[in-house]
Amino acid sequence: MGVFVLLPLVLPLTAWPVARLAEQRLHPRAATWLLTVTACALALCSTLCLTLLMVVGTAQLPGNPLPDAWSDDEVREAVPYDEVAGQAAIPALLAVLAGCSRVLWRHVRVRRRAERSLAGLPRRTVAVLPDPEPYAYALPGRNRGRVVVSTGMLAQLATRERRALFAHERAHLAGGHHRFLLLVQLAARANPFLRPLRTAVSYTVERWADEEAAGVVRSRQTVAHAIGKAALVSRPHPVLAGFAAPGPVPRRVAALLGPAPAVHVWPSLFTAVGVAAWTAAAGTMISALSSANSAVTLFLVLKAATPL
Repeated sequence: MGVFVLLPLVLPLTAWPVARLAEQRLHPRAATWLLTVTACALALCSTLCLTLLMVVGTAQLPGNPLPDAWSDDEVREAVPYDEVAGQAAIPALLAVLAGCSRVLWRHVRVRRRAERSLAGLPRRTVAVLPDPEPYAYALPGRNRGRVVVSTGMLAQLATRERRALFAHERAHLAGGHHRFLLLVQLAARANPFLRPLRTAVSYTVERWADEEAAGVVRSRQTVAHAIGKAALVSRPHPVLAGFAAPGPVPRRVAALLGPAPAVHVWPSLFTAVGVAAWTAAAGTMISALSSANSAVTLFLVLKAATPL
């Protein structure tokens, strides 16, 4: 296999073009699904390959509990510079584990903190907090979660803009957008080359909620005004960490003031945009398949060397 065994670690670079294209050209819902699935697949392949590199590279070390056959020359030839790669994989895997654990711990901590802040309030789908500081966010949870908004935010918005705000936050809950955000955050921790996909998904879930809200209030301009006002008056709030990222507000407003995105899952192949989209998707698919092939091949080499 030679240096090809290292490809799963760098092939996520090929997903960068489709990340940019998807957030600009595809419907936000389709872009979110495409980028999240791509990020998860590439992250799993690179992490598995990193694990196998560590196993092969450290199998010959004294005191290693791994099978002796895994240190045979035939196995070690599958990995270039096996000792260096194997030992370097140890701190890399520890960094991946620590990063993913930190993301999960922060996710749980923020949810518990947000739930404690609502203790004593009636269990309704909307929780209005008597707070002059303007903020609003969607809090996932049982029974599809709750929309939390402060009186300070409501005071800044007109009636129709309030409807748009509530519709936007409910769209986050109905679409399970926090799950997409959590998955791409974990993927980016597993492989730093996937950070552009995490950034793109953070934007596409906001655009997805914007479009859903526009359909509810039947006015794209109203949603654009509500987003703009909320961004101008709101301040960072500790409860929002990990759940509500406002995203690039000017881009979102500009998109809402333009025509609605096509609801088709994918653009037609017989257009310039379609050709570019299919080309980018094909490149991403090849990258994912190459990553999986490298990881599976190395796994089979180890399995063949394992004594019965």
